[in-house]
Amino acid sequence: MAVVLAQVETPDIEWLGLTPHVVMAGAAVVLLTIVSLAGGRLPSWFASAWTVATGVAVVATAVPVWLRVQDDGPSSAVAGAIGVDGFSVFVIVVLAATVVLAALVADGFLVREGLDGPAFYVLLMLSAAGGMTMASANNLIVLFLGLEILSLAVYVLVAMHLRREESLEAGIKYFVLGAFASAFLLYGIALVYGATGSINLADIAVFLEDNRLGDDGLLLAGLAMLLVGFGFKVAAVPFHAWTPDVYQGAPSPVVSYMAAGVKAAGFAALTRVFVVAFGVRADDWQPVVFGLAAASVAVGGVLAIVQTDVKRILAYSSISHAGFILVGVQAATDEGTAGVLFYLAAYAAMAIGSFAVVTVVSGPGDEGTAIDSLRGLAARRPALAGAFTVLLLSQAGIPFTAGFWAKFEVIAAAVDARSFWLAVIAMLGAVVAAYLYLRLVVTMYLEAPDSAAPRLRVPRGPAVAISIVVLFTLAFGVYPEPLANLANDALPALTLP
Repeated sequence: MAVVLAQVETPDIEWLGLTPHVVMAGAAVVLLTIVSLAGGRLPSWFASAWTVATGVAVVATAVPVWLRVQDDGPSSAVAGAIGVDGFSVFVIVVLAATVVLAALVADGFLVREGLDGPAFYVLLMLSAAGGMTMASANNLIVLFLGLEILSLAVYVLVAMHLRREESLEAGIKYFVLGAFASAFLLYGIALVYGATGSINLADIAVFLEDNRLGDDGLLLAGLAMLLVGFGFKVAAVPFHAWTPDVYQGAPSPVVSYMAAGVKAAGFAALTRVFVVAFGVRADDWQPVVFGLAAASVAVGGVLAIVQTDVKRILAYSSISHAGFILVGVQAATDEGTAGVLFYLAAYAAMAIGSFAVVTVVSGPGDEGTAIDSLRGLAARRPALAGAFTVLLLSQAGIPFTAGFWAKFEVIAAAVDARSFWLAVIAMLGAVVAAYLYLRLVVTMYLEAPDSAAPRLRVPRGPAVAISIVVLFTLAFGVYPEPLANLANDALPALTLP
């Protein structure tokens, strides 16, 4: 019997483009190995310091990738499956920054609550590695794998506070609804493959540009299911119902990462798939995204006003911000994509800083998250109240903050794309949302503190994180050009294998 050995051609791998991914995922595995072997002999600060160093290392490795992309153009890292372009590098840096800041926020919290520190940091880095894959994916299956890596780690993080029933309930709710969203996304991928004959985004874009489908029901159904899956991850209305309950029940440092990192990864994948791969069919999906954006801005802003828990207020606020980002996505232009990137960077800083303040104020058990916990905060901790005020005003879009320019960028992109009604809705939504942020400011400065309120201690980690994001918010609020220029240079591109 003759045995014929077929020669299998291995794909070309561009290791420079993969370096940030390898550093983030590899550091998580190495930390887990070190903790398993060393046991309790490691100092309590080791895991946090390791995670912060990893985030900094990812940013450092992303710089040469960025410079090469600017000089030589986009490329493919693994046979067309992973894209190396300015868009992916920009989002990778944002995710690395969220890992650093979330690790700083969690440092004091984990000690206070007696939780297992190393597990948190390992899961945080693994989730970020999945998000980086989502932002770089040129293949729908690779994107789905990145989504699952990101999501599975976050499911565990949400439910990690085992002594709080709310944390366990939030974890189960997030897991069940996330599983449904993943199923929709996977069915959408299958339908898109059936309609186009490929799961590679570049091949799909070429196919749709060269062929006008006579019966495009299969493609439209696939696009609809993809939107449902992405809509859940970015907490867009009407796929937002999980957000307030999960944000309220999950540990506050976990929520800071969810609001910044998970949302950034979700919007990166949404933009890469719809604006780039399905840009030629924008007329089919733009009306739906128009509706999602308008509903998210309106529902998030209005429902936030009637909440009495700070975490639920910020949860509905995140829904409103998702609507503003969708305004940039709906434009389906280079200006809209640049606005999305600017908004993701600005909102990541605002969200992590806001939840860092909530982490400090909430106290033991992470229970003190009612608005009353902010009463007289300006008298008790003036610096903390001042920092929170800056972040809230930035979320409201007040001038001289990064949040103002973020809203300006996406609304200007909508106007340039002649989506005038959506721009009007976004501006009205910003006015409505400003009320809820001013409500929190008034509580901190004009209401007397509770005489029985415990003395607040601000751990070093959250203090450093809050200082960084406040400086970021003010610096790019006064001088937004550097960040805007980076966003303009970070447009996504698809490369054929």
